[in-house]
Amino acid sequence: MVMLETPRLVLRRWRADDVVPMAAVNADPEVMRWIGDGSVRDVQQTRRGIEAAEREWDRQGFGLFAVEIRSTGELAGFTGLSVPEFMPELLPAVEVGWRLGRAYWGQGLATEAAAAAVRFGFEDCGLGRIVSIVQLDNGASERIMTKLGMHPVGEAVDPSCGRRVRVFELSSDQYVTTTR
Repeated sequence: MVMLETPRLVLRRWRADDVVPMAAVNADPEVMRWIGDGSVRDVQQTRRGIEAAEREWDRQGFGLFAVEIRSTGELAGFTGLSVPEFMPELLPAVEVGWRLGRAYWGQGLATEAAAAAVRFGFEDCGLGRIVSIVQLDNGASERIMTKLGMHPVGEAVDPSCGRRVRVFELSSDQYVTTTR
């Protein structure tokens, strides 16, 4: 079972008791503002999302981690790697993404979690490149991507919702150069 630890976080596979706290994150309109069309998600949709993430782990050997606060054991949200099937023009690709509850914003936790996921992708999974997709005007997520060493490589339209997005990328060679 894959588990990563950072100074403040535990990144782990999902458990049944994660559904309700993750559903609370997904029910917040401010959290969901930059996700797809901005719609919130209920408990059933959250459960299906977690089940899909677990299937991706089984199929790909990577997936979305539940992000837990080490000091309290609280579920803060998720980070991890997934195949961005909603944007077929990027394939083959693996995307790093994150979603944390509002109580955890502004503390560097998303960057800390995403950096661990990127490290896992390159060092443990042997990926050649990792992308990240952000809706235009989502400056907070763009800052995280920049902190991860990623750089913009183009813009597109997310066909799932019609919103414009910017694609960032980091190659394994760039990752090695930035971590030395």
